[in-house]
Amino acid sequence: MSARLLRFWALGLGLGRLPVAPGTWGSLLAFPLWWLCGGPQIPLALAIPLTVLLLLSAWAACEEGERAWGHDPGRVVVDEVAGQWLTLLLGPPALLTGWPGWLGAFLLFRLFDIWKPGLVDKAQRLPGGLGVLMDDLLAGLLAAASLWGLAWWLS
Repeated sequence: MSARLLRFWALGLGLGRLPVAPGTWGSLLAFPLWWLCGGPQIPLALAIPLTVLLLLSAWAACEEGERAWGHDPGRVVVDEVAGQWLTLLLGPPALLTGWPGWLGAFLLFRLFDIWKPGLVDKAQRLPGGLGVLMDDLLAGLLAAASLWGLAWWLS
């Protein structure tokens, strides 16, 4: 990928340039991408290669974002796209079929992304784009696990 294209992807297709809450907007970008790929019924044969592509391209974009704008710049939001994607992909499909589940997935991901408990905080200390990306991936995993706990509690 060209540096210019990587920077555009790092900006979450431009959402990172918004003056207020760019990370929140980046998180929201994951929703239409997830739905275009099948939402809660995304076939595993599609989910795996798309997730690998998303994670590798996000890592490269985070590396390019750091080269262009310094360490962990706020305008780089592709890491939020990737973390929210993991929450949606790995969360309980039955819970993610309507707006209450989507809202829960969004709020839980943002909570863990902002709060950065334990390993989430430590992960952002990894060097380069990997550190920019890894804390959001761990926040996404925590949010998905929390959704499974919520689904269990509700059943």
